[in-house]
Amino acid sequence: MMSSTDTARARDSRTIDDRLQDLITRGYQFVHPRDAKGAVIAVVGVRAHDAVIDVVRLNAEDDVVATRMPGDEDDILAPRTVLWRTSGAAGAVLDELLALPDDEATPGENAPKRGGCWVATGAGRATWLAAS
Repeated sequence: MMSSTDTARARDSRTIDDRLQDLITRGYQFVHPRDAKGAVIAVVGVRAHDAVIDVVRLNAEDDVVATRMPGDEDDILAPRTVLWRTSGAAGAVLDELLALPDDEATPGENAPKRGGCWVATGAGRATWLAAS
């Protein structure tokens, strides 16, 4: 049986890449927005499920923001309503995001289920298009 210290060590031994792979396995789609010169400025992952949308934006290893919002948000990078949010270093934020329960994802019984996809808007650029 693992102690809480052993569990923490096992979690800490996982790389950022391992955690990102876990998100992909859960259905996250990632894009890599670029500046005018083509340099990657962030890594953004989105997963629409149930009646919510989960977004994670990695600006740097120590500058990561994860957000859960209702599925009817028009702008997922600047939502009007936030159901959950955390920020900080990549390892801690990704662990919190991976631990977020899906069974509490539905904000209300009558809320519509939403999906969506990334749509290319130019060279190295994309936007999230919510399903209607």
